[in-house]
Amino acid sequence: MENLNPTRAAYILCGGKSSRMGEEKGLVAFQGKPFVQWILEAVFVLQGDPVLVTGNLAYADFGVEMIADRIVDKGPVGGIYTALNHCQTTQALILSCDIPKIDSDTLEFLIVEAQKHPGKITFLSDGKNDYPLIGVYPKSCLPAFGEAIEKDELKLRRLVESLPHNRIVIHPESVSNLQNINTKSELITLSNLY
Repeated sequence: MENLNPTRAAYILCGGKSSRMGEEKGLVAFQGKPFVQWILEAVFVLQGDPVLVTGNLAYADFGVEMIADRIVDKGPVGGIYTALNHCQTTQALILSCDIPKIDSDTLEFLIVEAQKHPGKITFLSDGKNDYPLIGVYPKSCLPAFGEAIEKDELKLRRLVESLPHNRIVIHPESVSNLQNINTKSELITLSNLY
């Protein structure tokens, strides 16, 4: 696989409150490794220096750059705003911290599709559910994210759909790679499957 080109950066959003999980989601273990470690390993193949968007010092153990949210308590919209402010590239790969089954092949597929529409937000879908936190965001949408935060309009899907976007439906065999794990019961189900 080719490394992400210099027009792209990678960010993993780790700033959620994890209220349904009951503990810091990105640090929850699946098959002996924290969620974030699985995601980092998938990203490292494509991009050598991903950034974690978090103020939680527990993530320092992963040895990658960390940045805190520029404006706290604004959910994924705030996390993406922080990432786009930080990135020095025209596009940013944005991932949530709760997708331990994501793999580099799926991410490469996303990136290739995003290259075809560099001015649009490109994200994955299973045909029924959209996954805007497995997406590539152009830096050009930064002002829209800033405006949404100012207005406290923090519904990510609504914001994404109001901007130029490209929904990529993934092959059915890869759908399980997109699953985000929000609760202990979902983690147990996932662990029983693998």
